[in-house]
Amino acid sequence: MSWQTYVDEHLMCEIEGQGQHLSAAAIVGHDGSDWAQSSAFPQCTPNEIADIMKDFDEPGHLAPTGLHLAGTKYMVIQGEPGAVIRGKKGSGGISIKKTGQALLFGLYEEPVTPGQCNMVVERLGDYLADQGL
Repeated sequence: MSWQTYVDEHLMCEIEGQGQHLSAAAIVGHDGSDWAQSSAFPQCTPNEIADIMKDFDEPGHLAPTGLHLAGTKYMVIQGEPGAVIRGKKGSGGISIKKTGQALLFGLYEEPVTPGQCNMVVERLGDYLADQGL
């Protein structure tokens, strides 16, 4: 299965049969290289990916300054140290799951809830991690 198929069919999928979808999603290598992304995923900078990776290595690194993606600032909210970073901005937010080789990004806006976004991103991330990816 291609990385783009994972994004299209597993991250941008319909959520819980309610006709709702994440607003954007991507799979990015730990080095910041784009593996696959939805058409609406914003272009992030190498420094933003480096800061996200640093927060996985040093949980709490992003808390004082916020999480930035393509220049948009998200308030960091409770995640799972070393495994998941979650952020909130207005009525939307972001969930980032780290696997052995990649970062999975999911962005959402209402009516999608934070919990729904987390479930979609973390379910695929857990599957990929179990596959050694």
